[in-house]
Amino acid sequence: MIPTSSTPSTLGAADGERAASFDSLDPATGEVIGSYPVQDAADVQTAVTRAQAGAEFWSSLTYPQRAARLLTWAGVLTRRMAQLTELVHAETGKPHSDAQLEIVITIEQLTWAARNAGKVLAGRTVSTGLLSRNQAARVEYLPYGVVGVIGPWNYPVYTPMGAIGGALAAGNAVVYKPSEFAPGVGHFLVDTFGQVVPEAPVLQLVTGFGETGTALCRGGVDKIAFTGSAATGRKVMHACADGLVPLVVEAGGKDALLVDADADLAAAAEAAVWAGLVNSGQTCVGVERIYVHERVIDAFCSEIVRLTADLRSGPGEKLGPMTTPNGPVHVRHHIRDAVDRGARALVGGDSVIGDTFIGDGVGADPVVADRYVQPTVLVDVPEDAAAMREETFGPTLTITAVADMDQAVRLANASDFGLGASVFSSSRGMELARLLRVGMVSVNSVIAFTGIPALPFGGVQQSGFGRVHGADGLREFATTKAIARQRFSSPAKVTTFARSAGLDKAMATITTLRRGHAATLPPRARRGRPWRRGSADR
Repeated sequence: MIPTSSTPSTLGAADGERAASFDSLDPATGEVIGSYPVQDAADVQTAVTRAQAGAEFWSSLTYPQRAARLLTWAGVLTRRMAQLTELVHAETGKPHSDAQLEIVITIEQLTWAARNAGKVLAGRTVSTGLLSRNQAARVEYLPYGVVGVIGPWNYPVYTPMGAIGGALAAGNAVVYKPSEFAPGVGHFLVDTFGQVVPEAPVLQLVTGFGETGTALCRGGVDKIAFTGSAATGRKVMHACADGLVPLVVEAGGKDALLVDADADLAAAAEAAVWAGLVNSGQTCVGVERIYVHERVIDAFCSEIVRLTADLRSGPGEKLGPMTTPNGPVHVRHHIRDAVDRGARALVGGDSVIGDTFIGDGVGADPVVADRYVQPTVLVDVPEDAAAMREETFGPTLTITAVADMDQAVRLANASDFGLGASVFSSSRGMELARLLRVGMVSVNSVIAFTGIPALPFGGVQQSGFGRVHGADGLREFATTKAIARQRFSSPAKVTTFARSAGLDKAMATITTLRRGHAATLPPRARRGRPWRRGSADR
């Protein structure tokens, strides 16, 4: 039996009662890292009730006061980075270097949210227009109250912290349910925050499986932020529907990389290999499909093969084990389906499908070794194959030749997913980026948007909706309130049944004179060119 990283068990309790728990296991060794309770609906409700009290305290602080606490937390995470890195490595199996990079980017994201929340969410006055000149108008942003965050296992620090950090910076309390494959990382985050904010239960942890997540959706929270598969995302939406609980959903992707004929092929190939295989391919914005101009396809493939020749998954290698027990099965199914349908493997292929462990395998425990899946590069994969349509989430790349970049865009956009994408082109990079139906694009780089705190993160179509990070992410965790305040009584009062026929006629006449003509746009805008207020051509 392949060991799971979340094995159900029981813990002894008082008076002979037994409370359900589960073990977090190292996917590379099967060793127990820690045990955590499987919390039920009553436990979750208790946490939410406590969080409501925590929200009162936290929202009463000013933005600078909250920022000071969050920056202190970022400092704690920085000083304890080595400890957190080791924990991420132990629970997910990813190499220490990758775990540390995840944490470094997270600290930058948290710092940006803390420093910018007050500016982004500050109330502002808006124009009232001619009919309401006697009014003053204002837009204000208020915290929801309690935000529930349901996190993934593949990036157990970076991904949930986008929602946690944004929600806290906006003034909300948070109840966090980490993946059952990375509960220890969740406990670390909540514990370190509690050291910085000991006054109230502002950030709390609940642990368990899908039922615990469902209970969180139905436990009285004011918003949910979820990251996971599209299938689980639908279940989360269903659980939120009864209470009309709004939510943010990031549900994975099938990201494409486009390589134009004039691209820097060495840079494009290096980027493709890293973005497709880092974290053993278990990256929602990782590259899975590559569309290459036919004029450079041979040179590009040769470079890919060269770069992957010595890349291995195994203990101490650059690629670690797959975190979940079903991951290797799913990846090998995609490879087998593609090969059976006529695809060719430039790297891997049949050897990956057929062997439990690639490498010398001497003395390797076959149960644990099964988690190590070697890189596979496929060409000539039919567009309707599972490896092209479904999220593989493993160390595989598919490479397809295209006649031109217009065809590449059409094929990239044919996916049901729309999370991220990458473009390598010397002349058409920005043009192609704008044509891709995704939430994020990197031009002449890969996954660059994840390291820029001011950029929003999220997708379209089956990749979800809503955003974390950046100003858009902060506003995602605040409700918008419109306030109109009468400054003086208007001689032309329209909000009354005593409104006269003469006033109705005057309003119609004024509106017709102001809005009735056809040419309402500035000349520059009518010619289809960009126009900004203040331009000489307005």
